[in-house]
Amino acid sequence: MKRVLSIVFAVCFSPTLFAQETTGEKIDKLIKGYTETGKFNGSALVASRDKILLEKGYGYKNFRDSTLNDSSTVFQIASVTKQFTSTVILKLVELNKLALTDKLNKYYPDFPKGESISIENLLTHTSGILDWTNSINFFPKNEQSLIGFLKTKALDFSPGTSWRYSNSNYSLLGYIIQKASGMSYEKAVREYIFNPLKMTHSGFDFKNLSGNKKATGYSTFSDSSKTEGIVYDSVAPFAAGEIYSTVGDLYKWHKGLQSYKIINKASLERAYTPVKSHYGYGWIIDSLFTRRITSHSGNISGFSSNLARITEDNIFVVLLNNKEGSGLEAITNNIFAILYNQSYSMPVKRHPIKLSEEILKKYIGTYDVLSPHGSLQEEVTMEKGKLMLQAHGKTKSELVAEKENYFFDLFEDNEDDVEFVIGTNGKVDKIVLFQNGVTYSGKKII
Repeated sequence: MKRVLSIVFAVCFSPTLFAQETTGEKIDKLIKGYTETGKFNGSALVASRDKILLEKGYGYKNFRDSTLNDSSTVFQIASVTKQFTSTVILKLVELNKLALTDKLNKYYPDFPKGESISIENLLTHTSGILDWTNSINFFPKNEQSLIGFLKTKALDFSPGTSWRYSNSNYSLLGYIIQKASGMSYEKAVREYIFNPLKMTHSGFDFKNLSGNKKATGYSTFSDSSKTEGIVYDSVAPFAAGEIYSTVGDLYKWHKGLQSYKIINKASLERAYTPVKSHYGYGWIIDSLFTRRITSHSGNISGFSSNLARITEDNIFVVLLNNKEGSGLEAITNNIFAILYNQSYSMPVKRHPIKLSEEILKKYIGTYDVLSPHGSLQEEVTMEKGKLMLQAHGKTKSELVAEKENYFFDLFEDNEDDVEFVIGTNGKVDKIVLFQNGVTYSGKKII
């Protein structure tokens, strides 16, 4: 589930990885398990110390014509785009074409409170600017429509004082790139990244992309239902999520970063340094098995993605899925467990049950959950007869019942569960969250 809960594992391990063949087979078996349980349908690449351990496709590229995914299938990568946008910004800093301390009013003089919003605030989601994707009945058609819309909205908080993920930040960065470089955003990314790294299968206008390598995206992809997702014009996601790519091209991206071919080491380390909520410059920074992980996931109509790297060991994992909403972070963490000879669990087929809306309604409310990062409010709501869970500022997850008071997320690992505890008065007293073997709980406050 897309919540702010973050688990840091500190365990002893052997730095010696499995032999290549055995490791590749284990990873392949793991991903096949996720494919068979409906949690993965796409392409994967795993590499360690400049050796590709696995590079292949799983499931259908297009169910209607029975074509299968392979290592060259092209997917939308959604918010993984943000690391490309942040890197171009840092490249322009190195070229003295802008500064991270530049304020938004330098580029948009009449933007409300633009004098207090820096480029770094945009990069780190600390600007307070509203995420336009959470707004009803608004879809940006161009730069002017987005700027005009954002000018009418109050900031969520004073710049630099808090954190909230906002796609608007990265759309604005894309337009700033255009102003500072004198090129379109797309041309700048090609000039500074795609061309030097020979990323010939990556681009921007997925809607109008032709050829038999293009994956069909699915909003639902289960045994009983397969619904194709809407393919939006790239103008809306823009620098926050418009790029398409392949697992092979994204491996070239990893190698280019590792060798400092695009930007220097100091710039990259700055990008990998978390400012608030584990977020740096287009990268989420966390740790697993005492190793620093730099990563980002993405989700857009019909597609989901996750790219994760352990730079000190030169390890790279990318999962591209032509099925939206899937929790690829859980698969990624299990792949890392295989690489570091740690325990992991194979996916298990869950069996949901149908509950009446009357039963579901009693779980609606706000819960104050205690996590390692402090107190977090989890909201449980009902939408079109479905129970939804959302942490403050995060994406909603649908909860599916396995028992009357026990739920799970269809798109997450089998260890990501939710239990509602009933008090002596017969009403819901608290929520218990089971995430990757760690338990969190919180009282119902509303």
